[in-house]
Amino acid sequence: MSDLAIPTLQTEAKRERSAIGSLRVVQTGCILAIALVIVSPLFMLLIASLKDDRFQILADMGSFRAFWAPNPTLSNFAEVSNFSGELAFGRYLLNSLFILASTVGAGLIVNSMAGFVLAWGSLRGRALILSLVIALYVIPQESIIMPLVIMVSRAGMTDTFAVQIVPWVASPLYIFLFYQFFAQLPKELFEAAEMDGASVFRIYRSIFLPLSLPALATVSILMGIETWNQYLWPILVTQTDYARPITVGIATFFGQDSIYWDRAMAASVLMMIPILVLYLAFQRWFVSSFIGSAVKG
Repeated sequence: MSDLAIPTLQTEAKRERSAIGSLRVVQTGCILAIALVIVSPLFMLLIASLKDDRFQILADMGSFRAFWAPNPTLSNFAEVSNFSGELAFGRYLLNSLFILASTVGAGLIVNSMAGFVLAWGSLRGRALILSLVIALYVIPQESIIMPLVIMVSRAGMTDTFAVQIVPWVASPLYIFLFYQFFAQLPKELFEAAEMDGASVFRIYRSIFLPLSLPALATVSILMGIETWNQYLWPILVTQTDYARPITVGIATFFGQDSIYWDRAMAASVLMMIPILVLYLAFQRWFVSSFIGSAVKG
């Protein structure tokens, strides 16, 4: 190689490094801009919850003062932590936590069992049943809500915890997710367990269920978010504070005569905490599930 070629190669290498550095700067700037757009409303919500003047909160919206609390206070959180009275937000929060835990817990069992049977059971017409399950997923929940309301009313289930749990335990989407995960596991696992004399339920409980942590985490997070954000169904089937969830309870801060922005902001902050804890608890398996699906795809 001639001496003239060496400076040329060095120049090209510098240009490549410069281009890579510029690209990284642009990528970092884009990521920071997206993060700012996502985080700024949450930060604004947190700051507003620390202000004790609801009129000042409304006046600060649309300016940078919305991101600053001159005299922060926790009085709003104390006011929304009541378990009785006109604004029994503490009771609404406990109701939602009970509904969340019950629905997700029962949903994991029911949907995983159904998915396992469709993947490995000796049930006739499994392909047809799977097609029907997938077809049911495209039917919007809003289209079946009124028939469900009539059914639960005649069954005397209104204004109870059961009416907010039982109808949403089984889901075509989560059955299909479990089916897809179980169907990808090696056939030799099932055959070896059968040869050892294990029953189908024992194979499901002792072998396949422990291996399905990514699927369990994914369904827990998705079902948890769906259950936590339910609004239309609870408002139709609850009439008192006994079983009313947080999503319906928070609407009581928005009255016809006045809007309690300070309490509503504090209640919204408290409303975010449980679902964030649920995500953080399962995020490792949740992310690995998506990575595994992408690699297999």
